Amino acid sequence: MRSGHRLGRQFGWLWGAYGTSALGTWLAFGAFPLIAIQVLDAGPAEVAALSSVGALVGAAVAVPLGPWVEFRRKRPVLIGTDLVRFAALLTIPAAFALGVLSFVQLLLVSVVVAAADITFRAASGAYLKTLLPAEDLLVANARFESTTWTTTIIGPPLGGAAIGILGPVATVVADAVSYLLSALGIRATGGQEPRPERRQAGRMRAGDLLDGWRYILADATLRPLFFNTAVFNGLVMATDALLAVLMLGHLGFTPWQYGLAFAAPAIGGLLGSRLARPLVTRFGQQRVLVVAGVLRAIWPLGLAFVGPGTGGLLLVMGVELGLIFCCGVFNPVSATYRLERTATERVTRTLSAWSVTTKASTALLTAVWGVLGGLLGPRTAIGLAGVLLLSTPLLLPRRTAAPLAEPEPAPSRA
Repeated sequence: MRSGHRLGRQFGWLWGAYGTSALGTWLAFGAFPLIAIQVLDAGPAEVAALSSVGALVGAAVAVPLGPWVEFRRKRPVLIGTDLVRFAALLTIPAAFALGVLSFVQLLLVSVVVAAADITFRAASGAYLKTLLPAEDLLVANARFESTTWTTTIIGPPLGGAAIGILGPVATVVADAVSYLLSALGIRATGGQEPRPERRQAGRMRAGDLLDGWRYILADATLRPLFFNTAVFNGLVMATDALLAVLMLGHLGFTPWQYGLAFAAPAIGGLLGSRLARPLVTRFGQQRVLVVAGVLRAIWPLGLAFVGPGTGGLLLVMGVELGLIFCCGVFNPVSATYRLERTATERVTRTLSAWSVTTKASTALLTAVWGVLGGLLGPRTAIGLAGVLLLSTPLLLPRRTAAPLAEPEPAPSRA
């Protein structure tokens, strides 16, 4: 590592752009459901559709974008997806001001934003791999992770205050502006990005859409990590709504207590991301990946035992603190492991397939656990998810991956 772990001006602009858009996202956290309920008088089914149907359709729309982006320079794609999200989100306050806002528009915007999110994540991973040497990828991913948790701590309280004073539409404006600022930051990175090699076939074929999944499933180390991520994230997110019902309904917690139960433990993610690189340096990437992956699966079962009062609140905060700390260690190590194991000319397709699967599995499991919560009760459904999560470490890579041979980079053209 370079002295002081300075990653250069280009990464600094990219990091700043990421932090700006992440803060905007958290400022507007929950804004769409609130707009649907408060402005459009939407019912529970419509509110659920905003998160589940919007995410699923957005993931489907993003499927052909991964192969298309692979053979293009990534910086213009990053700027373009930021501008798409900026424009799409701005239609919400514009329609609200004109008195023509509809639920269909909210749903369409959620689809566009979900597809752009997936494409941005895939292109940003490929761009990062061309921007930094392999030995700096873990430092960069740890910084992204720490920024995620920092904005998680700061954003929702500020967004909640803004919603209380100005209404939920105001936070959508803030989110839109954050994407515009992100686009400007990425543009400021400058530099000459090498042009990817052109595809051998001139036109995209239907089979090309599956290239990312083929690559993942053919790799003995990426394959288990892929399934682990999809199942773990899906089950954890599936219990969020049930925990809200349990805490806010059955146990009588107030909204501020519920918010505190999840905002304060985000400090664990900040600490975990700061420790990821030192732990890998001391114990090795494979061991840290497996141990953190095992430990993060142990915590969620504790949420099934939450009770009323201060004791129940402290239990939720303790469980979330442990879970988020382990995720703070695991996530940057996993992201680095994935980039190192993926050939440069396949990064976008691979990350796109990864994100599409994760979003789709989360939406599907959220719907399934919603049904189970209705049949079995939220506590039992949360406990069932916790038991299933205990099996997810079986999907982690069990052996150290051999270094991936990379082709020599082609000389960049001026």
